[in-house]
Amino acid sequence: MATILYVDDEPAIGLILEDTLERAGHATVGAHSVPEALQALAKGNVDLIISDYRMPGLTGLEFLELLQQEGYDVPLIMLTGYATIEHAVAAIKAGAVDYITKPVRPEQLELSVAQALEVVRLRRENDALRREVMELRSERTIVGESLQIRRLLQTVTTAAPTRATVLLEGESGTGKELFARAIHDASDRRDRPFIKLNCAALPEGLVESALFGHEKGAFTGAIRRVQGAFERAHQGTLLLDEISEMRLDLQAKLLRVLQEQEFERVGGSSPIKVDVRIIATTNRNLAAWAEQGHFRQDLFFRLSVIPISLPPLRERPGDIPLLATRFANRIAQEMGKEIRGLAPETVEMLQRYDWPGNVRELQHAVERAVILSPDAILQPGAFDGQRFGLSPRGTGPTPARSAPAVAANGSGSAAPAPPGSVVLTSLDVANAESRLIERALQVSGGNRTRAAELLGISVRTLRNKLNGPSRSSAVS
Repeated sequence: MATILYVDDEPAIGLILEDTLERAGHATVGAHSVPEALQALAKGNVDLIISDYRMPGLTGLEFLELLQQEGYDVPLIMLTGYATIEHAVAAIKAGAVDYITKPVRPEQLELSVAQALEVVRLRRENDALRREVMELRSERTIVGESLQIRRLLQTVTTAAPTRATVLLEGESGTGKELFARAIHDASDRRDRPFIKLNCAALPEGLVESALFGHEKGAFTGAIRRVQGAFERAHQGTLLLDEISEMRLDLQAKLLRVLQEQEFERVGGSSPIKVDVRIIATTNRNLAAWAEQGHFRQDLFFRLSVIPISLPPLRERPGDIPLLATRFANRIAQEMGKEIRGLAPETVEMLQRYDWPGNVRELQHAVERAVILSPDAILQPGAFDGQRFGLSPRGTGPTPARSAPAVAANGSGSAAPAPPGSVVLTSLDVANAESRLIERALQVSGGNRTRAAELLGISVRTLRNKLNGPSRSSAVS
């Protein structure tokens, strides 16, 4: 049911409108002049207006113009007994959603009202979607005032309008995907698809199909044609995450696509033309990786037209308070919890920590603190005391450790390790690696993706180490 305001100086017409609309299930509000209509609008809750074209004082067109000037975003159906093409065209051009002639036929009125209310619904849905998009883009805002971040944002602004490929290098958790999205959002492709493909997360046999798609019957289980990432990203941006983990044979095919802007689906023979902007990310030094023969040098040069290196969080501690405050406010809002900020000693503690997991680790730490904090101001005790080097009772911060404590056999001895540290009792590299992996899995709650981020390796590398013969007895 909608609330419909009708404006007509003829009482008989008003009765017809009221009867027809109420039988259709709508609520009606009547007015005999524009001033009466404005008074009704001021009370709010009007979904649709039906206005006569000719009225004493202002005409229907002048009323429509006045509504727009006053900021009333309510659709209007124009009603007139003087039907001419000129009147109809003038009404539609002025912003009316429909034009109905007198005498009013109930079925015509009901149809016109139904169509106008559908316009109302679509407008409201569109406004809601726009708000969601703006909120998402706000969440993706890059936070930081450090010199490193300001320089990076300048590079993003320069690179975004071009078609050049971009290579984002940086440790896990430094925000490579966030910068990739910032480049996409600042480009003329912002309203086109942004497709992400994680080269390390896909099983080796599915990477080619994920990139290029496949034809029906191309392999066992291919029961239908499937579009790959390149097709889905047409006229948009394709983010190739962890590009260093891609097989060498697929690197050759990727190089051809970048050069020719065309490819064939797996099992297909017809070339498919695409217009795709490529952004690649890696947590390795890709130049060194290529020199060691693990990555094609020609592909490296093709990808690194605009190389961007993201600094780890420990190199920009001045940005930590801004990031922590933003995370705390957003998480508190989602939870419906009041958080007014961080205590000075909390900020000091967070800035002393090395953040091996970078911004992602900071976000998770703040989220946990918001959940656990009984206070509106986040105190050091709301954070993981062992992680940040707090005393067992959480009475205050102590110098945070930047690496696991090691007690070496042989000459000399290390200081006692804080609780929760990884203590190594030999210099056996395999055993040391095993203990570190065990600790990372313990801290991450068994989440391999999170453990790989903490260790600074890819998920595939961690999986290989867990499945290797040297790990079979060390890690369950």
